[in-house]
Amino acid sequence: MAKILICGRGGSGKSTLTTMLAHHLAEKGKVLVVDADESNLGLGKMLGLSPPAQTLMDTLGGRKVVGEKLMAAIKSKGTEEVKIFSEDFGFSELPPESTIWAGEAGLIQIGKIEHSKEGCACPMGALAREFLNKLKNNEKEWVIVDTEAGVEHFGRGVLEGTDAVLMVIDPSHEAVILAEKAAKLAEEAGKSFAVVLNKVDEKTEPRLKKMLEKMNIDIAGVLPYSPAIAEANLAGEPLNVEPLRQELRNILNHI
Repeated sequence: MAKILICGRGGSGKSTLTTMLAHHLAEKGKVLVVDADESNLGLGKMLGLSPPAQTLMDTLGGRKVVGEKLMAAIKSKGTEEVKIFSEDFGFSELPPESTIWAGEAGLIQIGKIEHSKEGCACPMGALAREFLNKLKNNEKEWVIVDTEAGVEHFGRGVLEGTDAVLMVIDPSHEAVILAEKAAKLAEEAGKSFAVVLNKVDEKTEPRLKKMLEKMNIDIAGVLPYSPAIAEANLAGEPLNVEPLRQELRNILNHI
């Protein structure tokens, strides 16, 4: 089925939506969560999964190897289109060192910042783009991509191998103006784009909807503020999908 890229500003609830969708979809088929955020450390706990033994980058030889391939691509073609995988692959061919499964839900981490002064996250972005382009999923398999805050993944072309972009919008002005920017970038890339309102209440929901509708931004769904989710996030506990089941169905039906 679909590859869905989740984006938004820092703290908007990207990983929360990623986790909720993954749990919901795992009841229908296999779902792979791709952690493409080089700074996120808590996604595994939210999913109820221990982090894989290695990141995908480590499995492929580490930052140095991927970085060299990136520099070679820039020098020879002037682009960041890194050629790392010789052919397409499916879920069953993912490296076991960097992939962990619990039932029908799996997690793979592209790469993480490990050391001070190690440099920019460019190799992770290039690897994420190549990975998603080469990963093929069948009609009962979904891919959910959790990205870093902001819009750098648009510039890196990470969304190239995905089918749809969902942006999480919390009640903040920064989230609204970021959504306007992301909508234009997604349109430029030829990708479906919609937003999910998160952590809203009876006052902020109508205001946000009015602002986004003026920008002609498609609203896929609404997730109200949940004290239970906030408490689970604070405690580092797996998230319970049940209270938001219908909202998740609405979001998936919309896209």
